[in-house]
Amino acid sequence: MIQTIQQGQLLILPEENETNSNNEQLLIVFSCKFEKINMSIKLSTLTFAILLTAISCEGIKTPPIEKEANYTLDVEIEKKAILETLNNETKAAFQRDYEGWKEKWVHDSDISKIYIDFSDSTFSEAVGWNEISNFVRIFIEEHPQPEPVPKLLDTIEVRIYGTGAWVTYEQHDSLRGLKRESRLMEKVNGEWKIAGMQTTIYGFKAQEYQ
Repeated sequence: MIQTIQQGQLLILPEENETNSNNEQLLIVFSCKFEKINMSIKLSTLTFAILLTAISCEGIKTPPIEKEANYTLDVEIEKKAILETLNNETKAAFQRDYEGWKEKWVHDSDISKIYIDFSDSTFSEAVGWNEISNFVRIFIEEHPQPEPVPKLLDTIEVRIYGTGAWVTYEQHDSLRGLKRESRLMEKVNGEWKIAGMQTTIYGFKAQEYQ
C-alpha cells in the first residue's frame, strides 16, 4: 500500500500488483456471474421448449377409435340375408308387385340402375330413387301381366365391407336368356337393401355356349 498526503488529505493508493490482482478477482467474479446468468437463460429456454413441445403433442393427439362392442361378422348369415333380399326383389318385379319391389331398395338420390342388352344392342340407365322407382312403376302399369319368375338364386359371390356388400351372379331368364348381375347392397336398420344394380343381358345365343 502507498500512503500520500495531498492537500491535507491522506490518500491510500493500491500498489500496481495489488491493483492488477483486484482487477483479476473482479474479472473472475464477473465471469462467474455471467456464466450463471447464461446457464440460467439456457435452462429457461430448454424448459420452455420442452413445455411447448409437450403442449403441441397434446394438442394433435389422435383420439382412440371406438369399436363396436361385441360386434362379429358371420359371413354366411349375411350372405343368406342378402340372397333372400335379391330373390324377394326378383319375385316382386316379375309378379308386378310394385310395393313389395320398392321395399328392397335404398331410397337415395345417388343410387343407379343400369341395363345393357347385347342381344338387341340397347342400353338404359336410371339415376336416383325417384327416376328408378318411376321407371319401374310406369313399366308395371303398362305391363301388368306377371312374367314367369326365373329360377331363384342359390349361389352368389359376395364381398362384405361392414354394412356394405358387392354381389355378383349369373341368372337364366326364360324371356331374356343369360344375364349377369352386379348389385351394391347396404344394410339399413338391420336389413340388406339394394343400393345399385347393373344387369348385362347376353340372350339365348350366349346361353347355348354355357
